[in-house]
Amino acid sequence: MNEIYHQRRHLISFASRRLPHIFADVLIVGGGAAGLRAALEASEYGEVIVLSKGSFEDSNTYYAQGGVAAVMDPSDSIDAHIDDTIATGCGLCDEAVVRHCISSAPAAMDDLLSLSMPFDPAGQETIALGREGGHSANRVLHADGDATGRVLAETLLARVKEHPNIKLFDHCFALDIITDPPAGGAESRCVGALTHHARFGLQMIHARQTILAAGGAGMLWRETSNPSMATGDAIAMAFRAGATLMDLEMMQFHPTTLYIAGSSRSLISEAVRGEGGKLVDRDGERFMDDYHEMAELAPRDVVSRAVLDQMKTTGTTTVYLDVRHFAPGAFAKRFPGIDQQCRRFDIDPETDLIPVHPAAHYMIGGVRVDADGKTDLPGLLACGEAACTGLHGANRLASNSLTEALVFGRRAGRTAGEMLATQPEEAVTPVDWIIAHSDRTELDLVDIRNALRSVMWRNVGILRSQQRLAETVEITQFWSRYVMDKEFFGDPSGWEAQNMLTAGYLIASLAMSRTESRGVHYRTDHTETDPAWARHQTIQRT
Repeated sequence: MNEIYHQRRHLISFASRRLPHIFADVLIVGGGAAGLRAALEASEYGEVIVLSKGSFEDSNTYYAQGGVAAVMDPSDSIDAHIDDTIATGCGLCDEAVVRHCISSAPAAMDDLLSLSMPFDPAGQETIALGREGGHSANRVLHADGDATGRVLAETLLARVKEHPNIKLFDHCFALDIITDPPAGGAESRCVGALTHHARFGLQMIHARQTILAAGGAGMLWRETSNPSMATGDAIAMAFRAGATLMDLEMMQFHPTTLYIAGSSRSLISEAVRGEGGKLVDRDGERFMDDYHEMAELAPRDVVSRAVLDQMKTTGTTTVYLDVRHFAPGAFAKRFPGIDQQCRRFDIDPETDLIPVHPAAHYMIGGVRVDADGKTDLPGLLACGEAACTGLHGANRLASNSLTEALVFGRRAGRTAGEMLATQPEEAVTPVDWIIAHSDRTELDLVDIRNALRSVMWRNVGILRSQQRLAETVEITQFWSRYVMDKEFFGDPSGWEAQNMLTAGYLIASLAMSRTESRGVHYRTDHTETDPAWARHQTIQRT
């Protein structure tokens, strides 16, 4: 336990060299939809800096194939969308948060339209509305077929680049949230972040308000739909800084990623099933009717477990998505990106079955925030996949994530901006960098990362048990003894490995504590949902 808690001794020290300082009214860590929307809002109140540890095309938003859920059809209703969200959340949704987000979604879509977001049309004056798993009506907006995330990111980024009050720092790794006094005290306050820029090296970015929007943790698992940047950084940074985290055991697994041995996984959007795609086994037989009344449109946790069960029953490594019944050219027109990806592997969706396999997809848990995006660490807010708002509960309704990013990204940006007026500018505490010497063996980071991802997939994946979870906690503690005491100067892969070990340990610990099955959290040794567990789990560094 101590190896996890006592990490990163470089936060506040009084030796070695003094770090250069940069100043901003609002610092935003993360350049996906939530961070960019927060930046646009906060920029109306002061100077904003937005960080991305890679390029701004490396966010989970950019890779999102699904859409944005909002009630835009008069035959649909806000109450129906709320009911679908709460039903999918399996008893852990915060109803007030759900009502606020879903009620705000149509206005958020109008806001995007004002920013020239090119949603796919259904006619000259209407927007095409699709349907995905768990939804009772067509209410999912798409752009460029299966590239909604990319188009959304490009739309927001174009406006951010035009704004005179916003500066973008790409290839700038946020190592830690800085608090003054140091984390752990009752008076701790976030004062910015310690960063490493690819060109300028280590820097302290001092900010009056900081928004954590560096969501995504899929790279903790061997099978994932996420880009390589999604290494759980927000979870680890917030934990080290002393903020409370919530529902970390709730990781959503997507049932369908393209499975080609030796290749990285790529998402096959749930919208494919929403448009009529069928899941079949190696013999071409449908099987989802045996598992749920909504068949292929059942919630993702149900479909993921069904796919695993079917693979075990048939002794195969995949099941298949069948779209051969689509009209000629219809699949390529509706899902151009997926069609191209399949054809790269000589799969013709019009004549061939598409091999698919479940993968880690969306972190439901995160930094606990209130309705305004505030954490319990003064000066620190969070939004997007980095935050746990209570919207998703124990299972995310399809396409609600980009909606949440837009609604609560704007809310967090406004809150941060409004806080500037009530917060006097304070003297900056100098921060120095010290590299402590370690006599312990240095482990191979590539091996550690690969081994951790395999352990997380095997033990903290779709199916979990007490023995496997306890084993994971023990293993991450052991590896941490040889990784957490090292300083990887200028090496983001080392910092990512530290973050992955911290996040993996926390996720496994909370998964071990929740002795029931609920939503995306399924225990083979506690298969029933326990009413006594209709509550959130939190964890905080003490």
